[in-house]
Amino acid sequence: MLYYFITPFLGLFRNYVKYKQFNLNLFIRTPLIYFIIQLIFQENTIFQTLIYERWFFLIYKTVLSIYRDDYHMKKEKYKIKYNIEY
Repeated sequence: MLYYFITPFLGLFRNYVKYKQFNLNLFIRTPLIYFIIQLIFQENTIFQTLIYERWFFLIYKTVLSIYRDDYHMKKEKYKIKYNIEY
């Protein structure tokens, strides 16, 4: 059970160090996803749940990035910021 709270606390600490803010929604999101994964895959171990959660967010963030067209948005931003030509 302790393993389920290490990742959220480390993420909370990292966000505080990087952005100087606490985001309760991001903190609660990970244990909630752990719980849902545990309900779906009843027989998996703690480490399988941790891996499935990482896979879920990898796929989720990739799809979200494609939907938002982050590549082209950031490409334009860095062209202006660093005078880069593609």
